[in-house]
Amino acid sequence: MVIIVGLGNPGKDYDMTRHNAGFMAIDALSKKYGIDVNEKKHKAKIGKGVIDGKKVILAKPQTFMNASGESVRELVDYYKPDIENELIIIYDDITLDVGGLRVRKKGSAGGHNGMKSIIAHLGSEDFKRIRVGIGEKPPRMDLADWVLGHFKKEDVDALSESLENACDAVSMILADETDEAMNKYNRKVLRTQ
Repeated sequence: MVIIVGLGNPGKDYDMTRHNAGFMAIDALSKKYGIDVNEKKHKAKIGKGVIDGKKVILAKPQTFMNASGESVRELVDYYKPDIENELIIIYDDITLDVGGLRVRKKGSAGGHNGMKSIIAHLGSEDFKRIRVGIGEKPPRMDLADWVLGHFKKEDVDALSESLENACDAVSMILADETDEAMNKYNRKVLRTQ
Protein backbone atom coordinates (compact mmCIF):
# COMPACT_ATOMS: atom_id res chain seq x y z
CA MET A 1 0.00 0.00 0.00
CA VAL A 2 1.48 3.33 -1.08
CA ILE A 3 0.28 6.50 0.64
CA ILE A 4 0.25 9.57 -1.61
CA VAL A 5 -0.32 12.80 0.29
CA GLY A 6 -0.97 16.18 -1.28
CA LEU A 7 -0.50 19.21 0.96
CA GLY A 8 -2.82 22.18 1.19
CA ASN A 9 -5.29 24.03 3.38
CA PRO A 10 -8.91 22.88 3.79
CA GLY A 11 -11.91 25.08 3.07
CA LYS A 12 -13.35 26.99 0.13
CA ASP A 13 -11.29 30.11 0.93
CA TYR A 14 -8.14 28.19 -0.04
CA ASP A 15 -9.42 26.46 -3.20
CA MET A 16 -7.10 27.04 -6.14
CA THR A 17 -4.52 28.98 -4.09
CA ARG A 18 -0.83 28.40 -4.79
CA HIS A 19 -0.28 26.67 -1.43
CA ASN A 20 -2.90 24.07 -2.44
CA ALA A 21 -0.94 22.72 -5.41
CA GLY A 22 -0.59 19.41 -3.52
CA PHE A 23 -4.38 19.14 -3.11
CA MET A 24 -4.75 19.89 -6.84
CA ALA A 25 -2.34 17.07 -7.69
CA ILE A 26 -4.39 14.64 -5.55
CA ASP A 27 -7.55 15.86 -7.31
CA ALA A 28 -5.84 15.21 -10.68
CA LEU A 29 -4.88 11.67 -9.59
CA SER A 30 -8.41 11.14 -8.22
CA LYS A 31 -9.95 12.14 -11.55
CA LYS A 32 -7.46 10.22 -13.70
CA TYR A 33 -7.76 6.95 -11.78
CA GLY A 34 -11.37 7.18 -10.55
CA ILE A 35 -10.47 7.24 -6.85
CA ASP A 36 -13.01 9.12 -4.73
CA VAL A 37 -11.22 11.16 -2.04
CA ASN A 38 -14.04 11.99 0.38
CA GLU A 39 -13.71 9.57 3.29
CA LYS A 40 -12.79 11.47 6.48
CA LYS A 41 -10.14 9.55 8.42
CA HIS A 42 -6.76 10.23 10.03
CA LYS A 43 -7.35 14.03 10.03
CA ALA A 44 -7.55 13.85 6.24
CA LYS A 45 -9.84 13.28 3.31
CA ILE A 46 -8.72 9.95 1.88
CA GLY A 47 -9.55 7.61 -0.96
CA LYS A 48 -8.44 4.04 -1.58
CA GLY A 49 -7.84 2.70 -5.05
CA VAL A 50 -5.41 1.21 -7.54
CA ILE A 51 -2.93 2.99 -9.80
CA ASP A 52 -1.12 0.83 -12.35
CA GLY A 53 -1.82 -2.33 -10.36
CA LYS A 54 -0.60 -0.90 -7.02
CA LYS A 55 -2.92 -0.31 -4.08
CA VAL A 56 -2.78 3.34 -3.02
CA ILE A 57 -4.28 5.75 -0.58
CA LEU A 58 -4.72 9.32 -1.77
CA ALA A 59 -4.84 11.79 1.13
CA LYS A 60 -5.48 15.50 1.63
CA PRO A 61 -4.71 16.45 5.25
CA GLN A 62 -7.40 18.66 6.80
CA THR A 63 -5.17 19.99 9.59
CA PHE A 64 -4.04 23.12 7.71
CA MET A 65 -0.62 23.24 6.11
CA ASN A 66 1.55 23.91 9.17
CA ALA A 67 0.19 20.84 11.00
CA SER A 68 0.28 18.42 8.03
CA GLY A 69 2.52 16.07 10.01
CA GLU A 70 -0.30 15.22 12.44
CA SER A 71 -2.33 13.66 9.63
CA VAL A 72 0.64 11.99 7.92
CA ARG A 73 1.73 10.47 11.26
CA GLU A 74 -1.77 8.98 11.76
CA LEU A 75 -1.79 7.59 8.21
CA VAL A 76 1.66 6.04 8.68
CA ASP A 77 0.79 4.60 12.10
CA TYR A 78 -2.41 3.03 10.76
CA TYR A 79 -1.28 1.67 7.38
CA LYS A 80 2.35 1.00 8.33
CA PRO A 81 4.03 1.74 4.98
CA ASP A 82 7.76 1.49 4.45
CA ILE A 83 8.26 5.27 4.62
CA GLU A 84 11.25 5.29 2.30
CA ASN A 85 9.46 3.39 -0.48
CA GLU A 86 5.71 3.69 0.15
CA LEU A 87 5.13 7.34 1.01
CA ILE A 88 4.98 10.16 -1.55
CA ILE A 89 4.35 13.78 -0.55
CA ILE A 90 3.27 16.33 -3.18
CA TYR A 91 3.53 20.02 -2.35
CA ASP A 92 4.09 23.53 -3.70
CA ASP A 93 7.51 25.10 -4.30
CA ILE A 94 8.19 28.83 -4.76
CA THR A 95 11.68 28.21 -6.19
CA LEU A 96 10.22 26.57 -9.30
CA ASP A 97 8.36 28.42 -12.05
CA VAL A 98 4.71 27.55 -12.58
CA GLY A 99 4.79 24.43 -14.73
CA GLY A 100 8.01 23.19 -13.14
CA LEU A 101 8.24 19.92 -11.27
CA ARG A 102 10.95 18.39 -9.13
CA VAL A 103 11.09 14.76 -7.94
CA ARG A 104 13.29 13.76 -5.00
CA LYS A 105 13.91 10.55 -3.04
CA LYS A 106 14.50 12.46 0.20
CA GLY A 107 15.65 15.82 1.49
CA SER A 108 15.13 18.67 3.91
CA ALA A 109 11.97 20.76 4.31
CA GLY A 110 13.59 23.60 2.37
CA GLY A 111 11.72 26.18 4.43
CA HIS A 112 8.29 24.65 3.66
CA ASN A 113 6.23 24.59 6.88
CA GLY A 114 4.08 21.62 5.84
CA MET A 115 7.20 19.58 5.17
CA LYS A 116 8.79 20.75 8.43
CA SER A 117 5.74 19.40 10.27
CA ILE A 118 5.86 16.04 8.44
CA ILE A 119 9.60 15.58 9.02
CA ALA A 120 9.16 16.46 12.72
CA HIS A 121 6.28 13.99 13.17
CA LEU A 122 7.96 11.16 11.25
CA GLY A 123 11.44 11.77 12.62
CA SER A 124 12.75 11.22 9.10
CA GLU A 125 13.22 13.07 5.83
CA ASP A 126 13.82 9.85 3.87
CA PHE A 127 10.62 9.73 1.83
CA LYS A 128 9.82 10.53 -1.78
CA ARG A 129 8.39 13.89 -2.74
CA ILE A 130 7.16 15.76 -5.80
CA ARG A 131 7.39 19.56 -5.74
CA VAL A 132 5.01 21.53 -7.95
CA GLY A 133 6.24 24.96 -9.04
CA ILE A 134 4.11 27.95 -8.06
CA GLY A 135 6.53 30.71 -9.02
CA GLU A 136 8.67 33.06 -7.00
CA LYS A 137 6.95 35.75 -4.95
CA PRO A 138 7.30 39.30 -6.25
CA PRO A 139 9.79 41.55 -4.40
CA ARG A 140 8.42 43.24 -1.28
CA MET A 141 5.37 40.97 -1.21
CA ASP A 142 4.64 39.00 1.95
CA LEU A 143 5.31 35.27 1.44
CA ALA A 144 2.00 34.27 3.09
CA ASP A 145 0.08 36.62 0.77
CA TRP A 146 1.82 35.05 -2.23
CA VAL A 147 1.28 31.38 -1.36
CA LEU A 148 -2.30 32.00 -0.21
CA GLY A 149 -3.06 33.96 -3.38
CA HIS A 150 -4.67 32.50 -6.47
CA PHE A 151 -2.88 31.51 -9.65
CA LYS A 152 -2.97 34.12 -12.41
CA LYS A 153 -5.05 33.36 -15.50
CA GLU A 154 -1.90 33.15 -17.62
CA ASP A 155 -0.53 30.43 -15.30
CA VAL A 156 -3.49 28.05 -15.62
CA ASP A 157 -2.21 26.13 -18.67
CA ALA A 158 1.27 25.68 -17.20
CA LEU A 159 -0.27 24.56 -13.89
CA SER A 160 -2.49 22.01 -15.66
CA GLU A 161 0.55 20.62 -17.46
CA SER A 162 2.54 20.33 -14.23
CA LEU A 163 -0.37 18.50 -12.53
CA GLU A 164 -0.50 16.04 -15.45
CA ASN A 165 3.26 15.59 -15.12
CA ALA A 166 2.86 15.04 -11.36
CA CYS A 167 0.41 12.20 -12.13
CA ASP A 168 2.94 10.73 -14.56
CA ALA A 169 5.73 11.08 -11.98
CA VAL A 170 3.59 9.24 -9.40
CA SER A 171 3.03 6.44 -11.91
CA MET A 172 6.78 6.21 -12.55
CA ILE A 173 7.58 6.15 -8.82
CA LEU A 174 5.02 3.36 -8.30
CA ALA A 175 6.79 1.41 -11.08
CA ASP A 176 10.10 1.77 -9.19
CA GLU A 177 11.29 4.30 -11.77
CA THR A 178 12.06 7.18 -9.42
CA ASP A 179 15.46 7.81 -11.02
CA GLU A 180 13.80 7.95 -14.44
CA ALA A 181 11.16 10.36 -13.10
CA MET A 182 13.92 12.57 -11.70
CA ASN A 183 15.74 12.54 -15.06
CA LYS A 184 12.54 13.36 -16.92
CA TYR A 185 11.17 16.14 -14.70
CA ASN A 186 14.13 17.69 -12.87
CA ARG A 187 15.56 19.25 -16.02
CA LYS A 188 13.99 22.66 -15.52
CA VAL A 189 16.55 25.02 -14.05
CA LEU A 190 15.77 26.68 -10.74
CA ARG A 191 15.18 30.40 -11.04
CA THR A 192 18.04 32.56 -9.83
CA GLN A 193 17.34 34.63 -6.77
